[in-house]
Amino acid sequence: MAQWTGVAGKQVLITGATRGIGLAAVQALAEKGARLAIVARSDTRAAEASERIARASQAGWGPAAPVDVLVADLASQASVRRLAAEVLERYPRLDVLINNAGAVHRDRQLTEDGIELTWAVNQVAPFLLTTLLLGRLEQSAPARIVTTSSDAHRGAHIPFDDLDAEDLYRRRSSRVAAGFARYGQTKLANILLTAELARRLEGTSVTANCFHPGLVATGFNRNNGTLMSLAMTLIRPFTRTPKKGAETLVWLADSPDPAGEQGGYFVDKRRVAPSAEAQDSDAARRLWAITEEQVRQSAAAR
Repeated sequence: MAQWTGVAGKQVLITGATRGIGLAAVQALAEKGARLAIVARSDTRAAEASERIARASQAGWGPAAPVDVLVADLASQASVRRLAAEVLERYPRLDVLINNAGAVHRDRQLTEDGIELTWAVNQVAPFLLTTLLLGRLEQSAPARIVTTSSDAHRGAHIPFDDLDAEDLYRRRSSRVAAGFARYGQTKLANILLTAELARRLEGTSVTANCFHPGLVATGFNRNNGTLMSLAMTLIRPFTRTPKKGAETLVWLADSPDPAGEQGGYFVDKRRVAPSAEAQDSDAARRLWAITEEQVRQSAAAR
């Protein structure tokens, strides 16, 4: 088995990289010599990201190669499929896939695929993108898949009887509470699907792990009205910087240290036990099958 030698010269694809810990990770990985392709939600976000990267480059971290900016709406499975097709066409190798994009929504919304929005972006999109690119990752092995989860998963349960969160949003007296509860469900799903993916990758040289970045001071959750924005402002003194939040992500992508790790949940570069619900292998397999069906139904409807 080939040894992992870090990201220098390797092709890395990262979603959610236009701000926050994603952008901090791009800067750190570029410093290490990675060849980077980042995913932006829109042309406007892509332009903003390019400008931020250019400013950072002028400040001295200069990437070894140009950073490619790809555009995809992760709420749309068709857009995720187009993104994967573009990646496969443009990059003969893919050494690291980082599923970092995530969102929380105060109000229940359905996507064009008929899936609740937070679930679609945080859970279905990384599943679909990963499975579409898995063959290329296996061809490029040793390769790594890193997914951003959260300690918000603790206390959450997978709502197998309420996947579109109708009951959740109806039961909660506060839309803010419902939004955070839904976010926790998706972060639990990230851990379960990482564990199931790791099981399926046994015998290959592709690893799959996830991590908790800590409470980070970013623009996250500023899109949900005054109350949620105020909440984020109030907790800001207790948060860490995006650079600090990105440290474990960068370590999982670059360092030889976690080379033998598979299906782990990491906090501050240490593997820790997630919640009991996140260690339920039966739930992981069931969730995998359900998510496969969700993407299959969407593809069949087109």
